[in-house]
Amino acid sequence: QVQLVESGGGLVQAGGSLRLSCAASGSTSNINVMGWYRQAPGKQRELVAAISRVGNTNYADSVKGRFTISRDNGKNAVYLQMNSLKPEDTAVYYCKAESYLTNYVYWGQGTQVTVSS
Repeated sequence: QVQLVESGGGLVQAGGSLRLSCAASGSTSNINVMGWYRQAPGKQRELVAAISRVGNTNYADSVKGRFTISRDNGKNAVYLQMNSLKPEDTAVYYCKAESYLTNYVYWGQGTQVTVSS
């Protein structure tokens, strides 16, 4: 089993920054892609950013140039640096990890990000 624990969410003014962290524990050796998704009230969960073990990244168009995803394979952690935050970034942010052995998807509990106008 893999456990994902997110941290770093909070309340911030528009234009501010937050850094989200996700630490994976358990059977982490088979994790390939890790990423961040978000879900705002009344909306479907959407991809924010993803990163492979070798550093290939993918971003939602809405966050390109503002958010940066990174990971530390030794620590089994993934991070999301969020700059120039907008009210529309308000959502619960979830960490995701995928196993390349089983294709099983693991999710964290989520961390709330609220951006005020």
